[in-house]
Amino acid sequence: MKRARARLAGSLEGLSPKTVALVLALGLVLGMFPIYGCPTILCALASLVLGINLPALQLVNQLVTPLQLAMLVPFARLGAHIMRSPGLAAPFEGGLGAVAIHAVAGWLCISLPLGILLYLALGRVLPRLRLKEAL
Repeated sequence: MKRARARLAGSLEGLSPKTVALVLALGLVLGMFPIYGCPTILCALASLVLGINLPALQLVNQLVTPLQLAMLVPFARLGAHIMRSPGLAAPFEGGLGAVAIHAVAGWLCISLPLGILLYLALGRVLPRLRLKEAL
């Protein structure tokens, strides 16, 4: 964990606090996308479109992988609930395709508000942390 933290700190060095907040928020939100392998592609696309640091974004994405796996079932249940599927209590009865659709629907409902809140919170906290480090 110390090595990953050192690599992340090195890749974020020299970036503005708002850019760091954007990298962390996008890496977390896109890294939790419930289809395995897709977060890497989504992070690469976000990096190209927004012009942010790709290695830092991919590193955050990789660090979030355990959370991606842990959130698969909650996302699938939320998606099943939102889509009012008949297998509401057990969204896995419809097969793997139904689980994927439910999980993506659940992720879509959570990701935008979570990303915005995380970006705003980190945007306020990170400049203060850097100021304290400088003192």
